[in-house]
Amino acid sequence: MSSEQKNISIFQRPLWVSIFALTAAIVWGWAYPLIKMGFAEFQITTEMTGSKMLFAGIRFFMSGVIILALAHHTKKDFKIREKSDWWYILLFALFNTTLHYAFFYFGLSHSDGARAAILNSMSTFTVVIFACLLFQSDKMDIRKIWGCVIGFAGILMLNLGGAEQGSFTWLGDGMIILNALCSATASLMTRGLSKRIDIFVGTGYGLAIGGAGLILPGIFCEGTLPNVTLYGCFILLLLIGISTTGFALYNKLLSCNPVGKVAIYNSLIPVVGAITSCLCLQEPFYWKYVLAGALATLGIFIINKGK
Repeated sequence: MSSEQKNISIFQRPLWVSIFALTAAIVWGWAYPLIKMGFAEFQITTEMTGSKMLFAGIRFFMSGVIILALAHHTKKDFKIREKSDWWYILLFALFNTTLHYAFFYFGLSHSDGARAAILNSMSTFTVVIFACLLFQSDKMDIRKIWGCVIGFAGILMLNLGGAEQGSFTWLGDGMIILNALCSATASLMTRGLSKRIDIFVGTGYGLAIGGAGLILPGIFCEGTLPNVTLYGCFILLLLIGISTTGFALYNKLLSCNPVGKVAIYNSLIPVVGAITSCLCLQEPFYWKYVLAGALATLGIFIINKGK
């Protein structure tokens, strides 16, 4: 290994970029069944809006606190470049956590976990397209065009089939689409966040502030956790761990690599989400889930296989 290669951050080495991005995608895929299992264990029903926000807020607030504690322990720089940068951090928290997961939790409670996982993959291809327009490090080429076209084809596959296989609904699919757009916006904002504050610290602030932005309206809407059990708390701890691991790795990778190159790995989230939802929740597994997952995976392969 040359001295130049030794000086490259581990988060920029191709092998480790793949390992870290795959790790983030896999743990996020597990969130789909765990959220529905958490709702069931805490006895949070579809009409309990405040309780959903409270459940989500606790998850992300605690995740943000953990990341900030780890950042402090490892002596990360908490200094913000300019006082005006707080507005950027607050906007990032809004898109990355508050709006993102408000839409996600509402949509997931009205949709099958497998269906939501695949539909949510549209954020991946949205990030790839807009990163090419906004960042010089991301250039559009024929591979990215074909990868995005094939990936979006997978999303369209969800609405094939009869009513018994599930049709488009605004409370379910519509909320998941809005969640995906918020996720894409936050991914594109991550590069700017890293220029204003250490990315680990910024991620922690984003999750903690965004989580508080879910807890407060949740309490205002008389949200509660009706049935607190040891198993329910264990599920919540797993979800906190997923957020902590996924966001810390993903945002760090976005801050020092071409955005599209990292974001495209999230195409694997719907594959993991669909499989785990069907295994853990006994949801029906339709043929269109297989085809949609295969097309999303093919999209990531085309974009990353090189010239």
